[in-house]
Amino acid sequence: MEYTVQKLASLAGISTRTLRYYDEIGILKPARINSSGYRIYSKKEVDRLQQILFYRELDVSLERIKEIVTDPSFDGAAALREHREKLLEKKKQLDLLIANVDKTIALTEGRMKMADKEKFDGFKKKMIEENEKKYGKEIRQKYGNDRVDQSNEKVMNMTEEQHDEVTELAKNITMTLAEAFKTGDPGGELAQKAAELHKQWLCYYWTEYSKEAHAGLAQMYVDDERFTAYYDKEQPGTAEFLRDAIYIYTGKKL
Repeated sequence: MEYTVQKLASLAGISTRTLRYYDEIGILKPARINSSGYRIYSKKEVDRLQQILFYRELDVSLERIKEIVTDPSFDGAAALREHREKLLEKKKQLDLLIANVDKTIALTEGRMKMADKEKFDGFKKKMIEENEKKYGKEIRQKYGNDRVDQSNEKVMNMTEEQHDEVTELAKNITMTLAEAFKTGDPGGELAQKAAELHKQWLCYYWTEYSKEAHAGLAQMYVDDERFTAYYDKEQPGTAEFLRDAIYIYTGKKL
């Protein structure tokens, strides 16, 4: 079975413009161009489009999807199994949010009581899953599954008050670090205050604190471009400055 752009777009529920864009960026090329100049897609391209749309549903960027599906070692069957697991995780999150909404409706109608903790379970679950998607592989390789799972459990058990505290603490870290960066001295009073605040912030998520793990995380902020981009978004060099401040704070040699 072969499809024109119009027919494939209709089949997949996307626009013809999207298919043409996928062709332009090299993520989904047609099987051939017919004598009339129309793009023609075969079963192979249909299967790839399905994979692309699965990844898009999981909020993977087009750039990353292109890297995945054009990799010579790409395994379509394995990818489908992975998609299934990710979609099941997403389903669990949605089920939790729906249950949360149902309970809240019942609460407002006076049909039941709802603990404050329950009101935020769905959102905390979403935060955990977003962090897993972004950084889970690297963090689990560095600290192990047990430690990460314990940290996630601690987040799920966090009270509303604790959530407010750690949110405020994160703001203080950002402000203190920005001021400390201006001094250029990672061993200075402000920089060391930022390192101390960062330790306090970590203790809301970690089940136990160690200077070695703190220093290792600080190095990851420099080694991983995603962390670096987060800290350097206002002032380039901030991630390295924080790493140096934490190294000094934990007694690790620069």
